[in-house]
Amino acid sequence: MSNTTEAAFEGNIETHLTTNGWGTIPPSLYDRDLGLFPDEVIAFVQESQPKAWNMLVTRHGGESTARQRLVKVVADAINHRGTISVLRGKVKDSGVTLRMCWFRPANTLTPELQQQYEANRCTVVRQLHHSESHPADSLDLVLVVNGVPVATAELKNPLTGQGLAQAMHQYRTDRNPHDRIFAKRTLVHFAVDPHQVAMTTKLAGEATRFLPFNQGTAGPGLPGAAGNPPSEGYQSAYLWEQVWDKDAWLELLQLFIHAENGRVLFPRFHQWHAVRSILAATYADGPGVDRLIQHSAGSGKSNTIAWTAHSLSRLHDPGDQPIFDKVIVITDRRVLDRQLQDTIAGLDHTPGTIVRIDQKSDQLKDALSGHGARIIITTLQKFPVVAKLAAEEAAEGEAKGIAGRRFAVIVDEAHSSTTGDSMKKLKNVLATGDDALAEAEAAEAEVEAGEAPDDALLESARNRGKQSNLSYFAFTATPKPKTLETFGQTNADGVKVPFHTYSMRQAIDEGFILDVLENYTTYSTYYKLATATPREDPEIDSAKGRAALARFASLHPYMMEAKAEVIVEHFRQKAAHKIDGQARAMVVTRSRLHAVRTKEAIDKYIQGKGYDTGAHPLRALVAFSGTVTDPDAPEVAYTEAMLNGFPETQLPKRFEEDYQVLVVAEKYQTGFDQPLLHTMYVDKKLAGVKAVQTLSRLNRTHPGKEDTFVLDFANTAEEIQEAFEPFYEQSLAQPTDPNLLYAMEHDLMSAGVLSLDEMDAATTALLSDEPKQQPTIYSNVSTAVGRFISLDEDAQESFRGTLTRFVRAYAFVAQVMPWADASLERLFLYGKLLLTELPAAESDPMPQLSKSVQLTHLRLSVTSEEEAIALEGADEAGVALPGEGKGSATEPMLDKLSALIAVMNEKYGADLGEADKIWFDQQWTVVMEDDEMQAVALYNDRSQFELVLEEKIKGLLLQRHDKNGDLLFNQFFANLDFKQMLLGYLGGTYDEFRGRAG
Repeated sequence: MSNTTEAAFEGNIETHLTTNGWGTIPPSLYDRDLGLFPDEVIAFVQESQPKAWNMLVTRHGGESTARQRLVKVVADAINHRGTISVLRGKVKDSGVTLRMCWFRPANTLTPELQQQYEANRCTVVRQLHHSESHPADSLDLVLVVNGVPVATAELKNPLTGQGLAQAMHQYRTDRNPHDRIFAKRTLVHFAVDPHQVAMTTKLAGEATRFLPFNQGTAGPGLPGAAGNPPSEGYQSAYLWEQVWDKDAWLELLQLFIHAENGRVLFPRFHQWHAVRSILAATYADGPGVDRLIQHSAGSGKSNTIAWTAHSLSRLHDPGDQPIFDKVIVITDRRVLDRQLQDTIAGLDHTPGTIVRIDQKSDQLKDALSGHGARIIITTLQKFPVVAKLAAEEAAEGEAKGIAGRRFAVIVDEAHSSTTGDSMKKLKNVLATGDDALAEAEAAEAEVEAGEAPDDALLESARNRGKQSNLSYFAFTATPKPKTLETFGQTNADGVKVPFHTYSMRQAIDEGFILDVLENYTTYSTYYKLATATPREDPEIDSAKGRAALARFASLHPYMMEAKAEVIVEHFRQKAAHKIDGQARAMVVTRSRLHAVRTKEAIDKYIQGKGYDTGAHPLRALVAFSGTVTDPDAPEVAYTEAMLNGFPETQLPKRFEEDYQVLVVAEKYQTGFDQPLLHTMYVDKKLAGVKAVQTLSRLNRTHPGKEDTFVLDFANTAEEIQEAFEPFYEQSLAQPTDPNLLYAMEHDLMSAGVLSLDEMDAATTALLSDEPKQQPTIYSNVSTAVGRFISLDEDAQESFRGTLTRFVRAYAFVAQVMPWADASLERLFLYGKLLLTELPAAESDPMPQLSKSVQLTHLRLSVTSEEEAIALEGADEAGVALPGEGKGSATEPMLDKLSALIAVMNEKYGADLGEADKIWFDQQWTVVMEDDEMQAVALYNDRSQFELVLEEKIKGLLLQRHDKNGDLLFNQFFANLDFKQMLLGYLGGTYDEFRGRAG
């Protein structure tokens, strides 16, 4: 039956294209030697550039010669420069300049450009015999632009027993990558069946890599899995109806495809759809509307940002005016993302249109106020400096260049830094000075309040909120509720959602990232503690005491040694051979001190086992910021460079080339892109965004990398599942009620500390930005400080806590408030000043328990091994200000140290027994209290001391047999390795004895 054949599928696609602006040409008109359709090349030039064609005819002495010479010149240019360069650029023949494609003009001010655009000849060719090597081979569909083949497609119909897999197989096995049409002409190749689409930009035989080119099961821009949504017709029809739409296809050739050094970058469907959706919405709404794009890791976010920036920079409104004067791309990293910069720069080679701000902030200010740069790439950290420079010039009347301009601000990895006070400084620089929307809101607020608020306060408040001349386009894989509320949009259920989503689920399904939860092993740590000095039982803060006990246990040398053994042996046995023996591992620790001690423990274990020698030595690095002092060795200041033996800047390269294990504390937990990273050992509590970002260091793909592995000492599988769920499909957030601020305002104003007159005077002086007003600020703050001091201790802490929460909450909520409130802004500005002047609160420091507590038992055991943590996606909206900004209301509880130890032992050591005992510390204490051993240490060398020590230990074990138990006694006298280990450990008492004496 004819309606079940592949030809019917092919014919239906052709019919749609030819009824929507495409033409057809016979396959016989293809010139294999030239790799062109010569008749189409000539017809395009004749119609779109008749004067140039006539000049060529004259200079070549006739049409026939002109035709032959021109198609040869075009073919040679493509061979030399590439298809995309020729289509976007110019070709010269005998002094005549020609274009091989006209793209849609950004505006309609020049009608001739629109006419030339309409002269483009987009044609589809069926069953093209293309091959020089196998003349019988034919391609199902070829898309041709002005005689140049730019794309191919192989179609398969499951009704005949073939589908997408067979289409990809045909490209890999039946197509010669060296044929001219593949090697020098076409830019992309589509494998298509009625349900799915895949694409590749380079044929390489069996090594050809196809990428999914699907919408997702929920539809484009929505959370879903791999594949396409159900359809009444072909599920893959979006390919020819949307992507191959004539205008969309020419736009794709103009703005999206990037070719360099023989490599073609073609957008994946979600990238193309996101950019076009952003452009369409911005064209409709104009500036002043923010958009949040939630695109998973592995989505190609840097390229999507580059395409967005380039497209927004040339977007015009219906009145033919640029919607934005400048497009500013902000990264939250102090070291600019070089890939992002290079991608944007690669799309537009016009000198001066793209400015990278790598160094001086005055360079940024010049770019903002100048007329040449259209795209500015910089960091958020530079904007406070610009705000200061702009304020200084405003005082001199020199800052007029920035006011009134319209800006698109693209934020890479939008998180807390873009929802707080730092973003207000950015807005101060960019916000228009003549904002009709803000004026209308201000007037409305005045009516509602029944008074005219101070203009300076309102201006300050407006600069925190939305600005009609600013549009934010925030890109992130893991939007927090605050980020969603700041940049998201409200759906029909009143919940904040992203503007466009490419989910983690879809990215995993499509193979762009690996599932880091597929092989997850959790360990439980059990231990018991005891007081070293039973007669001393201090009373300490219960919460801080438990934290200190847990920290003591986690830093104990035995704990470090036990975990180092698990980490090293697991890596050697389970991970080292992965990725063809190139696998790398990361150890995530809970503090910088933990990182230092973990690195030392791993090094010690590796050296003790001899794993650092041989053909494949195992070596570890450490990464942390600043300087670390170990309380047990305060004379040494540890730095990353000191422990590693080379500068910090070399670490990423050295880790990839020479080392296998990287121990980290915060550093490299986010933003570190190393595809060889296969295994992670987690010894730190992780939650929310931090958990996702940290574990996602493993998800990058690499040839030979088939899986990942996580071994977690600190979190349960349920806790990790809870952290990942909100980001698996689409993140949601409940809008924050700005009215929660008024409750805090009432409590603060009625506490007997604040005076409205003093607040007015101080904030007026502050906003004047005049140095001579500083004494006024201090005088009107100090009186409030005095009233604060007169309060009792409980009232002081209540006021301080409420004011702190108000300042933090307002810095966020003011950005999303639908109105400007001068009284809240006044309280915010004054409150920030007051907090800096209030006397420091008295609080008990974290107790130091190393001398008061000892570890008596320890066991590490697997609780779940290599299990997959399944995700479904959260449908409950998060909250930007948990607890409505009220903070904790619990009072500190005091308890005896012995009682806290009992609680910890019940939690972590209830089922520990004799086999889990640790005796080394106890024996150390016994030796150090022995006067005879002290004398031996002071008057003999180490070897003599060790001989006496061995005999002493034998006697001590016999004397203390009842206290130590049979296990220690038997281990020492029957296990030579154990005996040597204990004696080696206790040999350290020699140095301590002599250190005390000297």
